Amino acid sequence: MTFKPLLFFFFSISIFAQKPDEEAFNKLNQSAIWQLELKDKGTKNWESNWFLDGHFAQIKNTPKGMIFNAGSEERNDAHHAVLWTKKSFKGDLKIEYQFTRTDEKTTWACILYLQATGIDISPYDADISKWNKLREIPAMKTYFNNMKALHISYASFDNYNTDKNKDYIRVRQYPVEKGQNFNTTTEIPSPYFETGLFKTGETYKIIIIKTTERIYFKVTGKNISKLFFWDLSNSKLLDEGRIGLRQMFSRSAIYKNFTVYTRK
Repeated sequence: MTFKPLLFFFFSISIFAQKPDEEAFNKLNQSAIWQLELKDKGTKNWESNWFLDGHFAQIKNTPKGMIFNAGSEERNDAHHAVLWTKKSFKGDLKIEYQFTRTDEKTTWACILYLQATGIDISPYDADISKWNKLREIPAMKTYFNNMKALHISYASFDNYNTDKNKDYIRVRQYPVEKGQNFNTTTEIPSPYFETGLFKTGETYKIIIIKTTERIYFKVTGKNISKLFFWDLSNSKLLDEGRIGLRQMFSRSAIYKNFTVYTRK
């Protein structure tokens, strides 16, 4: 009985990440190639490093981190919210932060956007800060139709789900191809389901490493650690842009020690 938690710890890694991918992730994660670009503890004025899409969001800096609540009205696009870094990041990325889910929802998504730019067709300038007003109502379609970006959804659930254990982690790439739709053309294989992660009130450390070939997404919590990965080799290259935190209506979380590195 003494060894069961330890056995579970290693088993929970192995079912998601094969050994070569673990080794590649560990090598990248521990490498000296990374150069610090952004560090935000989440305890001081959030507007120093971020700007916000969505009028109904509530953001508060506390000693525990940055509390980020989307609007409370479900199925009202005006109640979505996205926080964007003021800074843009080029090349390979390493991102670390602590994430504590504070809602108890079994629906809707939390999303991390990577290297987002506009499609550069008027009025959707490559610099997304030039069309902030078009995102005052942060409808999802405004983003996936008019931005180039990678999207990682996590601590997420299908829109009509009622089972708290049926979460998913999924990667998508924007924009939607002309004549197609969000569900058929944006997903990068393969999603992960029922991860056992992101319990309400529990803090998890997240590490993302994005290269031209791979995205690694490692999550570590109390007595659990899992590594997820996706192949980008057949995807269009995204090499520069902002990082965004999206919470769909009614979702809320605390973010702490948000750190971004680029390759030297």
